[in-house]
This record gives sequence, C-alpha cells and structure tokens, in this order.
Amino acid sequence: MIGIKNVGVYIPNKKVSNLDKLSKFETTEDFVINKIGIEKVAVKEETEDVSDMCVKAFEDLKKLGEIDLDTIKICILITQNPESNIPHSSALIHDKLNLPNDCACFDISLGCSGYVYGLSVVKSLMESNNIDDALLFTCDPYSKIMDYDDKNTSLLFGDAATATYITRNEPILTLGKFTFGTVGKESHNLTAGIDGSKLYMNGRGIYNFVIRNIPKDLEKLYALNEIDKSSIDLFLFHQGSKYMIDVLTKRMKLDPDKVIFSAKNYGNTVSSSIPILVKDRLASDADKIAISGFGVGLSWSSTILKRNK
Repeated sequence: MIGIKNVGVYIPNKKVSNLDKLSKFETTEDFVINKIGIEKVAVKEETEDVSDMCVKAFEDLKKLGEIDLDTIKICILITQNPESNIPHSSALIHDKLNLPNDCACFDISLGCSGYVYGLSVVKSLMESNNIDDALLFTCDPYSKIMDYDDKNTSLLFGDAATATYITRNEPILTLGKFTFGTVGKESHNLTAGIDGSKLYMNGRGIYNFVIRNIPKDLEKLYALNEIDKSSIDLFLFHQGSKYMIDVLTKRMKLDPDKVIFSAKNYGNTVSSSIPILVKDRLASDADKIAISGFGVGLSWSSTILKRNK
C-alpha cells in the first residue's frame, strides 16, 4: 500500500502583521480576525529561494525518522514561482540533497490544488514503475510576485515549503482514489504574468468557483471511494480564508469540529496549506481524512487518506 509516512514543514520566522495594516487598507480588526482569519503572513528572507526552503522542509522531515536517500526514485516539486525557468527547481533540490541519479525529478505547475494532484502523480508513478519511496515538495513563495499595496492578496498569502515522504513501507496514511477538475474559462480570476506583472485575484470569482464546484466534488469523492460522509473524521480544505472554510462547512452541512482552519499565524501558503495540516494530524486518532485543494486554474483535486492499521 502506498501512502504518506511523514511530512516536514518550513515556515519562515519573519511574519508581517495584518493588524498593522488596518488604516492602510481602511479595514477593521473584525474583518481580519473573523473574515479572512489571517492575522500574520509568513515572508521568506530575500536570500532564500525555493530550493533553500524545500531543503529546510526536508531537514524538518528527517527529524521524524531516518530516510535512506538512495531509495528515493521520485522527487517532484509543486510550484508556480520556481527559482529559475531553466533548470527546473526540483533539479536544484536533487543536487542539494544529493539524491541518486536514477531519480525521476520534475516540477508541476499548479497552485492551491497542487498538493493533491502531486500525491496522485507520485502514486501513479510508484505503481507503474514498482518504486518504493518518493519525495513530494511544495513551495510557492508568493512574496516574489506580491503587490503589497493590494488588499485582496497581501492580507492573505504567506510563504512556506513542505516535504512529504511517500512510501510502500508502513505508511501512516494510505492514498485513496482521486477526483480532479478544471474550469479554464475562469482562469482570469487568479493570475500573475511572466512579464513581471504582480499577483491579481478576483476574490468574488474565486468564491463563486469554490461554492459551485467543491460541494459537488466531495459528493463524487465519497462515491468513488465507497464511503459515507459520516465516516470521515476530518476535512482538510485548502486554507484560502476562514470565511471560505466556514461557508463550505455550512453548505456541505459538515460538523464544524471536523473542519480545520489553522492559517491564522502564517497565511494562505498555496500548495503548502494542505500538507501543513496533514503533518499535524499524522498522530491523531482520525481514521479517514478528506483533503481537497482548489484555486489557480481554476482547478481542484480531492482524495481520502486512510489510516494504515
């Protein structure tokens, strides 16, 4: 069985307080705390880049158990803000970790849905090539493309990196079947140009996309994995904002105690938001965990994680 053994996380120490921006954006403390739910955003150092952050996430991963790097045959990075256009940033990680030469190594250009897509790609590669061990990294430092005078984005997004160890050898959480979706005609709602133009987000457009598609997708997910909604112990959604999570919880009539929002002190970390949540629940009593990422594309992907007993 293929699944997640451990997750390492790196969140920069530098934080920028949203509560210090109330007058700048003519907003209120209530809006920051109760609507977006993000009081601070994490910001990487100027000298840090994607591969540096991923290596720090891997260092955190190693604290949870020894990893024989010679057995790692897949190294995938989810990012849309790579260190360079050429080479791919996963090759830089490969070099810094001194991974073996017979290791498949590539980047996937996806945002908020990227971690779940990445899990599916890793699982498929492992199954089709009889591979035992893989590393999946996420890192999308939006501080590189942020317009800090834009209220819609600068109060939301934070920097982070994660490293997930995926293995056949006694995984803690096994991977179920996946759902996917894309609405390309709505891609204009979340953009950044290769010409250097800054991040743009139409919050209302993203909200409408999520409310239209994610509840239906979760129903499809339950059927695909042949489980009942009531049997799911935790729902780990992409941490877009507290308001988005609250609305999804109400629309899908979920038990609020089963739904987590934890981005208060670091922000919406794009593809890193779900693995950060997973890390903190690896040792929990949750038997079945639904994870769902949604955003850039506009796209989504969901799956069920089951505790390996």
